[in-house]
Amino acid sequence: MRVWDPLIRLLHWTLVIAIATAWLSTLHLGFGWTHEPAGYVALGVITVRLIWGFLGGRHARFTQFVRGPSHVLRYARLMRHRQEPRHIGHNPLGGWMAIALLMGVASVGITGWLQTTDRYWGSEILENVHHQLAWALVALIAMHVIGVIATSLRHRENLVRSMFTGRKDAAQQDDVV
Repeated sequence: MRVWDPLIRLLHWTLVIAIATAWLSTLHLGFGWTHEPAGYVALGVITVRLIWGFLGGRHARFTQFVRGPSHVLRYARLMRHRQEPRHIGHNPLGGWMAIALLMGVASVGITGWLQTTDRYWGSEILENVHHQLAWALVALIAMHVIGVIATSLRHRENLVRSMFTGRKDAAQQDDVV
């Protein structure tokens, strides 16, 4: 079953590469000049993803996967008892993780960009905020990867593969589509 459209997959992997490049550029390996361009690429990806969240296909739309607190808590309780249904798109927790990641990348990118402006050039406070937000983003990414692995194991499906192919196995009887 087709789930993730080509644009979603392109944006996802472009963002992975941009964030990895930005992070690696801080390790003083000789390509520090890539930090700022990688940040701009990440901001561009976030901008397109936000637009696509309103205009894209069914599983790309925020209305499909952003659920209210009661729905998310109910899903978390079911998950704790290993009774949560499989979702074809994002599950309720995964949906909020996607939003948190979008906000995290945007926050890091915007604080990075602000440091290039006349008003905030050389601001130690903003630089510290940028670094703290970057580490918070690393924590979110780690939680995202753990969630993908756990969900893949729990529902016996390779979610990483589906982000490359755009396809998942057809819905089972207890699935939420």
